[in-house]
Amino acid sequence: MSAKFFYLLLFLCSSRLLIANSIENNTASRARTAVTSRIPRESVVSKGIASIGYSKRLHILEIEFVNGAVYRYLQVAPSVHRDLMTADSKARYYDANIKGNYPSVRVRPRVKQEAR
Repeated sequence: MSAKFFYLLLFLCSSRLLIANSIENNTASRARTAVTSRIPRESVVSKGIASIGYSKRLHILEIEFVNGAVYRYLQVAPSVHRDLMTADSKARYYDANIKGNYPSVRVRPRVKQEAR
């Protein structure tokens, strides 16, 4: 085995370790920078949505679903929030007018149900 081959192999192994360590550190830092909600939500009557909150100043709509997940929708006009709150079916209004139409951030993942 030549010296060049040995150094190349050593370089590749150490590079791989550095990359793996970097990925692990990035994953840990993402977990530390979780979104914290300070938008008050009010409970609503709906089969799919548990509560809704809105920041007029920031134009952020926050929805908590009955499965425990909380999503924050950005750049939402006050009229959309008002229409959602007055809709006969909030879940249907959400599906037709909000889901997929606004940038969103998951604040909290859904709560997995225990096996019975």
